[in-house]
Amino acid sequence: MKKSPAEDDTSGLTAFGLFQREKRSLFGEILDWMLTPLLLLWPLSLALTWWVAQGIAGKPFDRALEHNLQAIVQLVDARQGTVKVHLSGQMRDILRADDSDLVYYQVRGFKGQHVVGEPDFPSPSDNAAPIAGRVMLRDDVIRGDAVRVAYSWVAPNTVPDRLILVQVAETLSKRQTLATEIIKGVMVPQFVILPLAVLLVWLALVRGIRPLNELEQRIRARKPDDLSPLDESFVPEEVAPLVASINDLLTRLKTSLSNQKRFLADAAHQLKTPLAGLRMQADMAQRETRPEEMHRSLQLIARSSVRATHTVNQLLALARAETTGRTLPTATIDLARIVTEAVQDSVPRALDKQTDLGYDGPASVPPECLMDGNPTLLGELVRNLVDNAIHYTPRGGVVTARVLVDRFSGVQVLQVEDTGPGIPEGERELVLQPFYRALGTNVDGSGLGLAIVHEIAQQHGASLKMEDCHPGRHPPGLRVSVRFPNRNRHDIE
Repeated sequence: MKKSPAEDDTSGLTAFGLFQREKRSLFGEILDWMLTPLLLLWPLSLALTWWVAQGIAGKPFDRALEHNLQAIVQLVDARQGTVKVHLSGQMRDILRADDSDLVYYQVRGFKGQHVVGEPDFPSPSDNAAPIAGRVMLRDDVIRGDAVRVAYSWVAPNTVPDRLILVQVAETLSKRQTLATEIIKGVMVPQFVILPLAVLLVWLALVRGIRPLNELEQRIRARKPDDLSPLDESFVPEEVAPLVASINDLLTRLKTSLSNQKRFLADAAHQLKTPLAGLRMQADMAQRETRPEEMHRSLQLIARSSVRATHTVNQLLALARAETTGRTLPTATIDLARIVTEAVQDSVPRALDKQTDLGYDGPASVPPECLMDGNPTLLGELVRNLVDNAIHYTPRGGVVTARVLVDRFSGVQVLQVEDTGPGIPEGERELVLQPFYRALGTNVDGSGLGLAIVHEIAQQHGASLKMEDCHPGRHPPGLRVSVRFPNRNRHDIE
């Protein structure tokens, strides 16, 4: 179903809104994590303060209630099995003198019968046996009003085995008034302190994030070609690892750009010679009128174009190995099969140069020794080794590719040996650099073959070794060995 333009705009705005919401502010996130607990704990603090205030406000009134209870207990008289309370009018007035709260009292006899006071006074709900002389407190309800009750069991001297219940209750108005005053005294300062705390937190965050802003300004003020490390001495300890990582990235980027510049300069230099030859031979062919000379110029043009194409292909192979070798997909590969295919592809060139090209090794690697690698890059590695050996071996020479497999450890070794002039020991490290060519070979070449082999070997964790194939002879020949550790076996210690 086709969407209308309005729907498309809406979806676009929605996607943009989602993208905007995905951006997070470090300042805002830290502020949220600091203020949210503060704002959540503030109501909890008020509730806790209210609960504590209730307890604080109740203690003095509980003591006064206990005092009234003791006063009534002193007036209880039990003689001849009869309970009487000598409560004078003045005492009654004292109990009723409170303007804020109502005071209730009651005295019950030995059998729980009402003696004096409020007849509807609720009984204690204690399931435990009464203990004479102990003053107990409880919360209860009288005539729909919440009250605080103080009660005690009295054992008269005349009949100590029988108990009298005396209770005094008071409503909670004064207690609530005092608790409210305490809460007000606590809340009012908090209403002032809380905004001040938020302001101080905000100012502290602004000051704490200032080094990040200064670091951003220093990075933005840099010139595009300035890849020098950032100064770590002026950043906080927590940001130092980030700056160190940026410096490491800048160092690697500087190295990469330097390599690219050198690569481009060397590539331009290497391509300049065959292209100049092509142009010169083309000019000569245009001026020639004799067919045989024109044919010779065309042959030289063809040879120069082949050389230029070979150089370009090697440059592309080196660039692929240096820049994308780590990200290309890997697979379980058979090294013997890759080597035999590369040797077969090089047979026409070996026949053209009358070189005896052969393969010595198994037709396939044992299944338990298969390794992980990139088939494309490993094919380039083998082809460059074989091409390099054929190129530097004189006519009638011998080039042998060999695969050795250790079934116990799973290690595989690729060897390519020839009967050419070899490479002096002092130059074996230098020939691994791009565009370097060994002296005294008198053979045209780009100097890229072994550099490509070295780079691909490093990508696969392999080691490369060069040695004389026939020490003491002339020519000594060259044996290049690439040793691949078995990266697919987990049972080898």
